[in-house]
Amino acid sequence: MIREVAAKRYAEAILQIAGEAKRLVAWAADLQTIAAVLSHPQVAAMLESARMPTTRKTELVESLLRELDPLALNLARLLVRRGRVALAPQIAEAYQEMIDDERGVVHASVVTAVPLSDEEKQAVGRKLEEISGKQVAVTTETDPDIVGGLVARLGDRLIDGSTRTRLRDLKRRLEGTRI
Repeated sequence: MIREVAAKRYAEAILQIAGEAKRLVAWAADLQTIAAVLSHPQVAAMLESARMPTTRKTELVESLLRELDPLALNLARLLVRRGRVALAPQIAEAYQEMIDDERGVVHASVVTAVPLSDEEKQAVGRKLEEISGKQVAVTTETDPDIVGGLVARLGDRLIDGSTRTRLRDLKRRLEGTRI
C-alpha cells in the first residue's frame, strides 16, 4: 500500500510512546479500533464535512471511542483537529509493520490463479522464510489472470513466478528471434 509520510511519522511517535509504557499490543488494538471507526463510511462522511464544526466532530469521535486509552483518544482528537482522519488506517498499518519488524516478522502477499490449500500456503510460507531469513506472515488472494504459478510481494521485494509472466517473456524472446 502506498502510504503518506505523515502516517509513518505518527506511527513512529506512537511506537516510541507505546514502547516506553510497555503497551505495544494494547496500542495496536487501539489503533485498529480508531482506524475502523474513523474509516466507517458514515463517520468519515461527517468528519470530512466542511459544514460540521471541528468541536462537534471531536465530540462525535469522543463518544464513539470513549472506551479507548486516554492517549489513544488524544490521537483521534488530534487527527480530527488537523483534518487527517483519513490517515488512521495507514497509521495502524504502519505501526503494525514496525512492531512486526522489531519481532523479525515480515508480511508477504501471495497471489495465485486458484486458492491455495493450507498445506500449499504453509509450503509457500516456508520457502519465503528461506528467502527472507525472517518469519513470514502470508496472506493470499486469487487472480485468474496470472494463469498459473504465483506472485509474491515480500516487503518491497516482488517475486513473480506466474505463468502469465513466463509466457510474456517467451513471446518477447520469440519475437526477437528471426527465422
